[in-house]
Amino acid sequence: MEILIYSHKTTNRLLYITKVICKSILGLEPIITQSKETFLNYAGLKICYSYKNLNEGVFIQATHLLFETGICEQSITTNKIKDIPYFFETNKNQIIPFDLFAASFFMVTRYEEYLPHRRDQYNRFEATESIAFQNGFLNIPIVNKWAILLKETLAAQYPEYALPTSTYRFISTIDIDNAYAYKEKGITRTIGALFRDVLKLRLDSVKQRILVLSGIEKDPFDTFDFLLNIHKKYKLRPTYFFLLADYGTNDKNVSVRSRKFQSLIKSIADYANVGIHPSFASATNPQKIHKEINRLSYFVKREIEKSRQHFLMLHFPGTYKQLIENNIKEDYTMGFSSEPGFRAGICTPYPFYDLDNECETPLTIFPFVLMESTLMYYKKYSAEEAKKIIADLIQEVKNVNGTFISLWHNDSLCKQGIWKNWQSVFEYLLEKATTQ
Repeated sequence: MEILIYSHKTTNRLLYITKVICKSILGLEPIITQSKETFLNYAGLKICYSYKNLNEGVFIQATHLLFETGICEQSITTNKIKDIPYFFETNKNQIIPFDLFAASFFMVTRYEEYLPHRRDQYNRFEATESIAFQNGFLNIPIVNKWAILLKETLAAQYPEYALPTSTYRFISTIDIDNAYAYKEKGITRTIGALFRDVLKLRLDSVKQRILVLSGIEKDPFDTFDFLLNIHKKYKLRPTYFFLLADYGTNDKNVSVRSRKFQSLIKSIADYANVGIHPSFASATNPQKIHKEINRLSYFVKREIEKSRQHFLMLHFPGTYKQLIENNIKEDYTMGFSSEPGFRAGICTPYPFYDLDNECETPLTIFPFVLMESTLMYYKKYSAEEAKKIIADLIQEVKNVNGTFISLWHNDSLCKQGIWKNWQSVFEYLLEKATTQ
């Protein structure tokens, strides 16, 4: 179903955001026109997006953002309509009292992350710096809600049209930072780790390491049979991201030369989607990404098109440009380490817009909603507290028929130490996320 949008000027920004809102979220095919005559004579669904109302169709009063180029500070003041926060207010008396397209563009392009901001210890944009966190709507897929507000306005004005409906989806993703706790580490790393455990009197770790290496016990991080069976139980095809880095301070994966590790990757690729987990080191050395992608491609004998950054090392627009140069089609990094919720305000996959070059790119962003490490290390939640926030966020996504994407790690399913009760949390998530 087509929708005609009148604007006094057509820009790449406008073409892009109308595609995200109308097509990606609402399932409508947007057509932009600068002809008032064409717009006024059109008999179907239509939106007037300009500074002045043509008194036909749904009116969204424009601000300047989508008609600018470059990046500059924006004045952000939030208000609410139907308990939904919004900014870029234009006229409180209008049905849509704000520039819905500009506000959505600001959120999904991560415009604020191009501006000067405070970074965390790993040089990442901090969740607390975002307007979503500062204004209390990080836990809401705000862009999807704005799109639904537009849909409701269209439905009221055009009751004769049956507007398309979207379908809720769930994608389970697993990051493999370290396939094994003790196995396949090589003699030097194993002896060094044993020595450290003895010095720090971590005798339980010494005992477990010996039992695992002697074949008496299973490696605690080897939760891959559990993952296979639990995803099969809920009829899911998960996506695994493998860290295939050269050993470094923040890249301590099993050696890529390990035959057992290679065999594991190949076996998982038989029943799941696989993608690359670009190393921490690759964030400052783009050549490493190419090397790591080639490794995974060689192991699984297929082109690699999916990616998620290790440590969620996401810098705009450099990270995404590097992925595009390496033929990555889908990235799953969009989310915060320190807070669950909606970093870009959206729970629908959408194309990346490069603000440096003012153009849409072929890369699709798949925003994740929560990571178990966030709930454990940053929020300090118990298993029961984690279940509550998981249920709330899943419901938020279901309410807008979006895509709920979870991020888990194989090692957090080990059922020991701080993760003792978290295997049940993971199953709770799968059950909630797969129930309509």
